[in-house]
Amino acid sequence: MEFTREQLAKMMDHAVLKPNMTDEDIRKNAAMCIAKKVGDLCVRPTDTALAASLVKGTGTTVAVVVGFPHGASRPEVKALEAKLAIEDGANELDMVMNIGKFLSGDFDWVVRDIKAVVDVAKPKGIVVKVIQESCLLTLEQVAKACELSIQAGADFVKTSTGFNGDGATVEQVEVMLKTCKGRAKVKPSGGIRDWERAVMFVKMGVDRLGVGSADKILDGAPAGDGY
Repeated sequence: MEFTREQLAKMMDHAVLKPNMTDEDIRKNAAMCIAKKVGDLCVRPTDTALAASLVKGTGTTVAVVVGFPHGASRPEVKALEAKLAIEDGANELDMVMNIGKFLSGDFDWVVRDIKAVVDVAKPKGIVVKVIQESCLLTLEQVAKACELSIQAGADFVKTSTGFNGDGATVEQVEVMLKTCKGRAKVKPSGGIRDWERAVMFVKMGVDRLGVGSADKILDGAPAGDGY
């Protein structure tokens, strides 16, 4: 199975999340996403309104991170952050699971934490992705985190913030796809920096790609692929 640049671009969530990013960086990245037909621009909470205004009506949507990057905010705070992001124009939310509570075995907290965001988002048709920070987990824990995310009503599971350890691995994504099959979608994120790796994950069966350099990846596509 071969993919065109346009097909892959539509599956990309292009992240603009570094702490030193300015409004001008948001504008430049939004313009790139529009020009390259990238599916989604992923921004920090305070950038939501600007990003939404820039991509409105273009086919590119806006995802906003919640509890980023450590996931240690209280569920009530994550719920408020989700509510404000939606009011500012977010189409999707990428929330960070409470990794410390998960590793402590407090699975009730983890479900309640995710559900706090889902309960705000679902009535408004907003997609929720749960970032596990898979580099901190065993493969068995990756599977368990998927089950908890599904139990809480999340739409996607996602590997990484990109701010802690390695990015997505084949082994992690295989476990996610097997665990979530038919119940939630999978988004590898982190370390996807070229066309070949992006296509590899898509061929595995993922529905999204979390990237920080959509333009570079798309420009590296084979010539004559129809974009």
